[in-house]
Amino acid sequence: MALSRPINSFKTPCELCPLRPLPNFREFSRDELEFVSRFKRGELAVDAGSTILVEGAHSAHLFTVLSGWGFRYKMLEDGRRQILNYIMPGDLIGLQGTIAGEMQHSIEALSPVSLCVFERDRLMTLYNKHPSLAFDITWIAAREERILDEHLLSIGRRTALERAAYLLAFLYERGRKLDLFNGRKFIPITQQHIADTLGLSIVHTNKTLKKLSERGLIRWQERGCEVLNGEELMAIAGWEGLGEGKRPFI
Repeated sequence: MALSRPINSFKTPCELCPLRPLPNFREFSRDELEFVSRFKRGELAVDAGSTILVEGAHSAHLFTVLSGWGFRYKMLEDGRRQILNYIMPGDLIGLQGTIAGEMQHSIEALSPVSLCVFERDRLMTLYNKHPSLAFDITWIAAREERILDEHLLSIGRRTALERAAYLLAFLYERGRKLDLFNGRKFIPITQQHIADTLGLSIVHTNKTLKKLSERGLIRWQERGCEVLNGEELMAIAGWEGLGEGKRPFI
């Protein structure tokens, strides 16, 4: 596992977690909050472009994204990459290694990322002593499955234009719910990231995104893609949105 900086013992107190006030996250009970505070070992700062977890590696830790953007991906031996999904604040990463023994995908930071670090060995204590938190982890895994279902539908059945519209609408909706944009709605990705997510060549991706840009739906900037009309992107994709209420996080 390649990390840009060592884990430090500094901890944002869980009761002061910046994610807790967001309306899309459920509240912790007092007992849950106390356990998560003890479960948390420290925090980790990862630079943009750095690897957080590597496919095939064993990690003693689980992580919750505190801030920043990243993506999960798999590689073929010849270097071709498939981006599977994107990580944002509140997402739990590294859980797969608990089941499989080693990571089955890699994770890279798109922007500077802050992570809450948890000891994997204490996960069974969570299951045994806090069934509500155990259910939350099950919910998180089921949500990831639902998102991947939609991604697979997009790659398999949507046109190139619909795929691109869906991906940008999906990232925009997730970022909007997490209050990540601070005014202008920049998604910190390149056209290569989009190509590797949609299974398209970079040339085809460029032509497809140009069509969305010509319709006034997106605008490419040095920092990434700015979404100008998320609702129209959703309409093109035939996607009704995330459709979820309050969600858990650890």
